Amino acid sequence: MSAGALQRWGIVGAGSISRTVVPDLASCQGVEVSIVQSRDAGKAAAFAQEFGIGRSTGDFGELLADPLIDAVYIATPFATHHALAKRALLAGKHVLVEKPIAMNAAQVVDLFAVASGMQVFLMEAMWMKFNPAFRRLHDELAAGRIGEVRSLRASFGIPFPAELGSSRWDHARSPGSLLDQGIYPVTLAQTIFGPPVSIHAAGSLNEDGIDFAEHFTLEFEGGRFAQCASGMTEFCDPSAAVSGRRGWISIPAPFWAGTALDIHADSWDVMFREPHRVELGQEGNGYVPMLREVVKAINSGAREHALHPASETIAVFRTIDAIGRQLIALKTESPTPQAPLEQTTSPQGSAR
Repeated sequence: MSAGALQRWGIVGAGSISRTVVPDLASCQGVEVSIVQSRDAGKAAAFAQEFGIGRSTGDFGELLADPLIDAVYIATPFATHHALAKRALLAGKHVLVEKPIAMNAAQVVDLFAVASGMQVFLMEAMWMKFNPAFRRLHDELAAGRIGEVRSLRASFGIPFPAELGSSRWDHARSPGSLLDQGIYPVTLAQTIFGPPVSIHAAGSLNEDGIDFAEHFTLEFEGGRFAQCASGMTEFCDPSAAVSGRRGWISIPAPFWAGTALDIHADSWDVMFREPHRVELGQEGNGYVPMLREVVKAINSGAREHALHPASETIAVFRTIDAIGRQLIALKTESPTPQAPLEQTTSPQGSAR
């Protein structure tokens, strides 16, 4: 698409995530949200009326068949992401998929292969990586503010009670807390350190195989490490911190949507008594920076975005797959010996 062309978007899913993303997408210059689709046509119609969208439908095929729709945003239950995104890509649409983009690394590899073959844009909607606080964190690290970075801590644990109807406990819709919440600590760690060389994980699964709590250590070259946890039955401090040889930087909770940094560096007084607070604003509901970059990337003819490319997305899912295998091994009481990550995943880009 040319830089001045109007991008027409279709929204797939009319749930809570779409309700926060659509206003931010509509605020981006050069974008028109043209149609919303839901399995429930009545829900789609009500959503369209509320958000001023011209059309609605209960038929995903109808949305894909519209030649005027340039891109689609998919915000449906996790288990449907791979199939819906693949159909959209094969229809020649640019695609932005809510995290997690798929259920495992093999599905992620498949989607990016299809996108490459169709010459269309594809990205997982990992908004954290576009967040101003996240970008400032990387600027500070690159500038050497805390010296050589050696370790990281990040957790995302918040109760989502099954008795209150949370969809996270529906095996047909969600795989559990690792892909829903743990993906953020893994993404943060690997954005800073790259893929781990070994993983040590433990946690709990229910009888349906849904993981509801896990903690894991990712080890990287040179003795660097990340200590992470996620869960949906209890709180686990949802903040993060990156530590170096000359100080550390904290991201207050919730770290994946942070609007501030606390820099503990430069002197002992600053480190322990008065850390330097960097306040950063939030645009809209927080998705605007990511959405604006996606719009620009599509207009430029890019097939992926440099801040969250295919290679990094696949690498995160390889780690998540490895953690999941260790949780299953513990559940069946037949744990396998800890092995370096490269021995449990394929170097060619597909999960074994």
